[in-house]
Amino acid sequence: MTHHTEERAADPFVPFFGRILDIREMTPREKYYRVELPQPLNHKPGQFVMLSVPGLGEAPISISCGPRRDNLLELVIRKAGSLTTVLHNMTVGQRIGVRGPFGSGFDITKFYGKDLVFVCGGLGLAPLRSLITPVVENVEKFGQVTILSGALDPSLELYRDELKAWGKRVRVIRLVDKTDNMPWDGDQVGLVTAPIPTLKLDPQKTFAVLCGPPVMYKFVVIELDRHRIPHEQIYIDLERRMRCGIGKCGHCQIDEVYCCCDGPVFRLADVKDLPEALA
Repeated sequence: MTHHTEERAADPFVPFFGRILDIREMTPREKYYRVELPQPLNHKPGQFVMLSVPGLGEAPISISCGPRRDNLLELVIRKAGSLTTVLHNMTVGQRIGVRGPFGSGFDITKFYGKDLVFVCGGLGLAPLRSLITPVVENVEKFGQVTILSGALDPSLELYRDELKAWGKRVRVIRLVDKTDNMPWDGDQVGLVTAPIPTLKLDPQKTFAVLCGPPVMYKFVVIELDRHRIPHEQIYIDLERRMRCGIGKCGHCQIDEVYCCCDGPVFRLADVKDLPEALA
C-alpha cells in the first residue's frame, strides 16, 4: 500500500491497479464501473484518469463521482474503440490500470452562493456528475440550481434514476431529441437548448457549466448570451483527443492550450477565440 502511494507521488507515468467491484449497463453503448483503488484518489470534480489494460494501451476516461474520502472510483465508459471494447468485456473482480487524476477540474467553492445552470448533452452528464453530486448534496450552499440533461433518445439517457432523485432537491429538466416511439417519462422532447430561453437567470450571479458534443456549445452559448451571462461565468468541459494526460504527446493541443493540463475545464472567456475550441 505504501509502495503504491510513493509510486503515484513520484511518477505520473506509472499506473496503479484498481479492482472492478461493479459493472452496470447504462445504455446500449455505455457501461458504469465502480472500481476499488489502493487508496483514495483525492480528485477534484471535472478531472479525469487514464485507464489501461497492460499490453493494449490506455484511454482517458472522465471521473463520474464527486470527491470521496474512500478509495472508490466511478466511471462511465463508452464503447468507442479497441481498448474500450476490451473494458466492456471485462467482469467484476478484474483489475485495470489507473493513472491520475489529471486536469484542472472545478473549484466548487467559487460557486458558493451562486445560481448554477448545468447543461449536459449525451455523455456530458458523466463528467458533470462529479460536480453535480456534491452540489446537490450541499444544495444549501448554492442559489438556484438547474440541470438540463439531454439525450438523443430514451434508450441513451444516462443516470435516469439519479436525475429523478436530484429533481426532488433542485430543478431538473430531462429532454430527448426524439422518442422513436419509445416510452419516455421525461419533461420535454427537443434539443437540450430548448428550455434556456424560458429560464429566469440573473446575470450577476448565474454560472453555467456545459459538457456535451462540441456542436452543442455554440448553440448553448447563443442562448446564454441572450440572458447576458458573462463569458467569465460560463465553464465548458473540453474532452478531446487526450492520450497522455500530462501535456507530452500534443494530441489534445489547441494553439498553446493543452486540454489535459490546462483543462479539460475551461472558462469560455479563455478559449472562445481559439480556433477549433468550440468547433
